[in-house]
Amino acid sequence: MKDNNEELFPIVDEDGNITGAATRGECHSGSKLLHPVVHLHVFNSKGELYLQKRPEWKDIQPGKWDTAVGGHVDLGECIGDALNREANEELGLKDFKAEKITSYIFESEREKELIFAFKTIYESEITPSDELDGGRFWTIDNIKQNLGKDVFTPNFENEIKRINLI
Repeated sequence: MKDNNEELFPIVDEDGNITGAATRGECHSGSKLLHPVVHLHVFNSKGELYLQKRPEWKDIQPGKWDTAVGGHVDLGECIGDALNREANEELGLKDFKAEKITSYIFESEREKELIFAFKTIYESEITPSDELDGGRFWTIDNIKQNLGKDVFTPNFENEIKRINLI
């Protein structure tokens, strides 16, 4: 399995207004074309946070633990629809209420993303798809103990600090 480098993403300005389109390959090539992404932090009623394990075949941060749901907004898709689609595709989540936490720009050496971050409490069954290498709930203490140890994606570590999630 591998990412489809020809998949079209919207290119946006810092306010999220669409200014064009580019392929996944162009967006992840170091071009720094700003493209929108959705993140969903999934908690259970015990306050534990679900994290996904990125598969080894991913083009960015393979094998690292990451936000429960993270995905690109497709060209022509609204943020809410992208969030629901990604949550269903990646974890089989349905009928959840998401609360928007924030939006911000994340930049790495390879890409620049406008991230729309949400959170939810979810008690139904979670079934990771074959897009992932599984996932599990982590206690907040366990996450804190592993910060800075190359266990999590830099984006996840940056986001949980930025939004005081834990």
